[in-house]
Amino acid sequence: MAPASALYPDSKTVCVMDASCSLGVPLVERLLQRGYTVHAAAYAHGGDDHELNGLKKLASENAKRLKLFRSDPFDYQSIVDAARGCSGLFYMFDAANQDHHHQATYDEFMVEVEVRAAHNVLEACAQSETMKKVVFTSSVTAIVWKEDRKLAADFDERDWSEPNFCRKFKLWHALTKTLSEKTAWALAMDRGVAMVSVNAGLVIGPGLSAADPYLRGTPEMYEDGVLVTVDTDFLADAHVAVYETPSAYGRYICFNRAVCNPEDAVKLAVMLSPSAPHPPPSDELRVIEQRIENKKLNKIMVEFARGRHVDLD
Repeated sequence: MAPASALYPDSKTVCVMDASCSLGVPLVERLLQRGYTVHAAAYAHGGDDHELNGLKKLASENAKRLKLFRSDPFDYQSIVDAARGCSGLFYMFDAANQDHHHQATYDEFMVEVEVRAAHNVLEACAQSETMKKVVFTSSVTAIVWKEDRKLAADFDERDWSEPNFCRKFKLWHALTKTLSEKTAWALAMDRGVAMVSVNAGLVIGPGLSAADPYLRGTPEMYEDGVLVTVDTDFLADAHVAVYETPSAYGRYICFNRAVCNPEDAVKLAVMLSPSAPHPPPSDELRVIEQRIENKKLNKIMVEFARGRHVDLD
């Protein structure tokens, strides 16, 4: 696998923000393994103690190449300080890290919060003289919720969830991810910031529970063939892959498992609520045809695993 230095000889310093979310530690770890110097910016509101401890452990083992920052998505200067001198920025927002009680509550207020945070981070990147590329973490929920979704063809990166539909059915996670991603894209295009987005399925990692806001509308997602999951290791690799692929562009749907049969649905339910009683699969659940594609990302991931990068044009 080609080292990062061979691909980006002058782009060895990157920022991960928010590094205290569930994706943060695996992503920081991979970047360190590939030779980067990392500015790990942890949001100051709450944060996951387990992830923060993981970052501190990595920092003690990589004192010269890992710098920890306390950032606030609403404190513009703290964003600037964390991103200073970086040529790349990996941005992710976890509502749980904005609450001292670690409750990932999505509502109309969170829509405004996340949109404002995305704007602040992209504005800071636009003002930076060293920033070359931003990888923006979004969600599959920003793709699959629309009025005519059952009549549509298979979902891919060209699809967007419809804000009015999300408001009507109180799909706040979907609305938040849709509007924050649209905000980031609008600012990136207006200000000439090179950006790609990774639209992740339900992230399987520490702290996942049935209360995850992604899961609102789960029965409908299953019936529509768009209930997909991704583990944090694969998601971290995907972020590095799209960053290091010069020809990467636009959006990338990211998942490595589709839940399309009753057995997989029961396994997911057990994972989400391990202490709850779970009956065996019933006749009420049927095998569903998968209706969401991730071919665009898979092409990059195959070449990334081989240590090569592919021109997608």
